[in-house]
Amino acid sequence: MWDKRDWQQFFEIAQRRWQRRRPPRPVAPSGANRVLPTAGFSLSELNDAGINLDIAERLGLPIDAVRIGAYGPNVSALRDFARSARHPG
Repeated sequence: MWDKRDWQQFFEIAQRRWQRRRPPRPVAPSGANRVLPTAGFSLSELNDAGINLDIAERLGLPIDAVRIGAYGPNVSALRDFARSARHPG
């Protein structure tokens, strides 16, 4: 569970300007029709999106090695972000 300082850091990072595009924020399902922010993308989500750890770090993506499983919307967001990072438009 995120505490107050985590939320403050999240909003500070979210308000910064990025050179190209802001990296997507990872979320996880929590109950019916509800998602909550997580600490980072799981390794299986990165793998499904075709992104290795070196590229993820270079793109500034948060990684959570403890999280297990892949959430489909996260994988889609990662694929779109990696595609736009390769071909800025």
